[in-house]
Amino acid sequence: MHERILAGAMSGTSADGIDIAIVRITGRGLEMSAQLLHHHAAAYSLPLRGRILDLRSTGKADLRSLAQLSRDISLEYAEAIRDALEGAKISPDQVKATAAHGQTLFHDPPLTIQWLDPSLLAAQTGCAVVSDFRRADLAAGGQGAPLVPFADYILFRDANVHRILLNIGGIANLTSIPPRCTFDQLIAFDTGPGNCISDWICRMFGSPGMSCDADGAGASRGTLQRDIMRQFLADAYFTAPAPKSTDGPAMIAAFERALPANRTSVDDLLATAAAITSATIKTAITQVTQSTSTRVELVVSGGGVHNQAMMNGLRRELGTSITIRRTDDLGIPAEAKEAIAFALLGAATLDGEPSNVPSVTGASKRVILGSITPKPCGR
Repeated sequence: MHERILAGAMSGTSADGIDIAIVRITGRGLEMSAQLLHHHAAAYSLPLRGRILDLRSTGKADLRSLAQLSRDISLEYAEAIRDALEGAKISPDQVKATAAHGQTLFHDPPLTIQWLDPSLLAAQTGCAVVSDFRRADLAAGGQGAPLVPFADYILFRDANVHRILLNIGGIANLTSIPPRCTFDQLIAFDTGPGNCISDWICRMFGSPGMSCDADGAGASRGTLQRDIMRQFLADAYFTAPAPKSTDGPAMIAAFERALPANRTSVDDLLATAAAITSATIKTAITQVTQSTSTRVELVVSGGGVHNQAMMNGLRRELGTSITIRRTDDLGIPAEAKEAIAFALLGAATLDGEPSNVPSVTGASKRVILGSITPKPCGR
């Protein structure tokens, strides 16, 4: 049996840190299976996170700063990977490769920037690196996103249950997998904002040092501002058909346009942001379940699972017709799921197996994703 260990490494659009999953992968292609050996989460240093968020917000940086940012992101990735390997008691020689997504700086298909120096990462960790996963799909005419449906299909498909995999990161995205669904029948897309608007509100209007609405406490205290929500939902993204993908700055800009001239309390803004996330997810779920007659499970992962205002809002939106579970219930820790997905994507790249989903991204054909940077000589 084809068996190898990979490290999956990813940092989401929230730019709060890096998740590393050390994964034993068996098999090839769509018949792969994954066993999580160790998960490690490392927060970005505050100065680095601030620079990433500033660049994503303003879109402005001089060339030296841009080059330095690539180096600093890669060094923090390397430190997180070394710590993860130490925690798993696994040496770099036992790892086939690190599959590293890098940091999203910009995504507006066909343009994308996932910032990482794979050669520096390889030199610092002693492992081969698979990176730059979006570009091959973009070159084939696709959106380059979402990338995780390949892994969702491998890990979560079920012969009897319609499963919808929902990840609530900076952006929320779903993968719809009806019973007996074939790979080329998958539907997946970004539903809209996850935590990105809530995090932006905290940074812009919250108390000093406030970077997120922990557990959705502020949103739970606040009152929904329906005029803001109504204007936000008029954005063209929400009526555009799939395939489609978006990015945090685009959703934040739409929210800014919806804000009234008079000041609204931070808690009310947070309540509105949480309600927007729940409502846009519900709309997307309705779209992919219109013709289903089987039991539907919503399986949730990502940082948004901890925001009780979002999750309670989602439960109210969906009622009792859909069971809501976490990926933990199915053996995949919610915080590690995306990193595990990149380990699977990296394994497919090394095996020469296509891992994009044309029905999801709009690409003209299946392609092998990612670029391979060899393990440094003498390591």
